[in-house]
Amino acid sequence: MNLRRLKFFVTVAEELHFGRAAERLCMTQPPLSQAILALEEELSVTLFKRTKRNVALTPVGEHLLSHVTRLLEDVEALPGLAKQLSRGEIGSLKLGFVTTADYNLLPELISHYGATYPDVKVSLKEMTSDIQIEALLQGEINAGLIIPLHATLHASLAYLPLLREPLIAAVPEDWVRGGRIELAQGRLRLQDVAEAPLVLFPRRSAPAFHDIITTYFVTNGIQPTIGQEAIQMQTIISLVSAGMGIALVPGSLKRLGRDGVVYVELDGEPPMIETGLVWRRDDPSPTVTRLVEISETISERIASEGRDEDAGSHGAFSKHPGRHASGAVFANGHG
Repeated sequence: MNLRRLKFFVTVAEELHFGRAAERLCMTQPPLSQAILALEEELSVTLFKRTKRNVALTPVGEHLLSHVTRLLEDVEALPGLAKQLSRGEIGSLKLGFVTTADYNLLPELISHYGATYPDVKVSLKEMTSDIQIEALLQGEINAGLIIPLHATLHASLAYLPLLREPLIAAVPEDWVRGGRIELAQGRLRLQDVAEAPLVLFPRRSAPAFHDIITTYFVTNGIQPTIGQEAIQMQTIISLVSAGMGIALVPGSLKRLGRDGVVYVELDGEPPMIETGLVWRRDDPSPTVTRLVEISETISERIASEGRDEDAGSHGAFSKHPGRHASGAVFANGHG
């Protein structure tokens, strides 16, 4: 289909006069008439009814005019659209996230990304870290917020650590009020809850998080008693509220207020948990590139806050483990 002929058709339809249309197009009338005839022959329709006195659109011509006008507008918009797509200003992004990220990184990341690129359609899907890795390898999502599963990632994936925070204890408020749990200067001694049932993610769903918690107990000479398992953080906190046991959760989870639950810091050196962004190295999508850039900005801010805290308190825990040059090795080798 010759786009020039379509432009000629629209101009003649607007002027309903071949002479004036030719002037607008900076051409003579004979080649314009020939182009319209060629278009009619190509489409096998009559677009104009011609008389010695006037030119009028046929019913077919009237119907086609709106379609051709939209088509030409779309064609004219293509260069600008292509530039927006190449800059990641429009398009789509599929992002997976672990349930714990919903209380720290996810709100800030999505808010910042949405404010910067409002025309990108973002699809969010809550997934455990292992499922996110598989979804990335299968091309089902573009990126994910994960808790590192292993010391190394698949070679085709890149990783940016974003937040490293201590675990705290979520305990039933009734246990504290009733004296079942005693706090030492507002902190919980692990030995005081050695026999308390533990509520946590099943290992099959969150192996990294599960192992960090159970290893912490074993390292302190305690064999954890697993009372209940749940795959949603809100469910875990609800079970704690119901007095089903205690849970170790990321410090940022204190934002999840729940009646009947008290959040307390652990005595001594608590286990640390890391959350970061993972994506395919060979993903050509500009929307992913923009997401990584925003994530790097957030990472730098968190690192700066961590340095400020370290300067103010020698015992403060760093919120940022440092960027991994290879994009594949995780801090402390937590799996």
